[in-house]
Amino acid sequence: MYNKRRCSWTGSNNSLMIEYHDKEWGVPVHDDRTLFEFLILEGAQAGLTWQTVLNKRENYRRAFDGFHADKIACYGKEDVNRLLTDAGIIRNRLKIASTIQNAKAFLKIQKEFGTFDIYIWQFVGCKPINHKIKTIKDIPTNTKESDAMSKDLIKRGFKFVGSTICYALMQAVGMVNDHEIQCFRYKEY
Repeated sequence: MYNKRRCSWTGSNNSLMIEYHDKEWGVPVHDDRTLFEFLILEGAQAGLTWQTVLNKRENYRRAFDGFHADKIACYGKEDVNRLLTDAGIIRNRLKIASTIQNAKAFLKIQKEFGTFDIYIWQFVGCKPINHKIKTIKDIPTNTKESDAMSKDLIKRGFKFVGSTICYALMQAVGMVNDHEIQCFRYKEY
């Protein structure tokens, strides 16, 4: 597991980051619940490291009803108070409120487009963009596609969906292949 050539951002000895990189990061996702999970987790990451969020991921799944948007959209004051006291997640009032708001907006998109998958993948022409990343310095923080996604999500009432967050979402769910070209995962695309 540790002797493969990987993207430099994984670090050399963090098993959770390595497992995430090897099994999830950059794999195209078309399941609405999973897309919603990544949308929320990428927003939770704002101002923090991905490792911080990844370490709390299972707690997020527990605290937010397995990322079922229909349940989260119904959260009220008691749920917010419960979440603010949950040490297993990032206890930021704005991020918690945005999760509830985003669940409501997510459900509206599902109703309009049939699935969130159909909506979100339109920003990359329904197929992954394959970048040729040589070093971590070559990875952009945003692109015209993430700019367009961010603008449209904000227009539809989403929060914590700036272009950089949208680009991180695109990387996580395989809308872009940003594996470094020497990484063993790059060739899988």
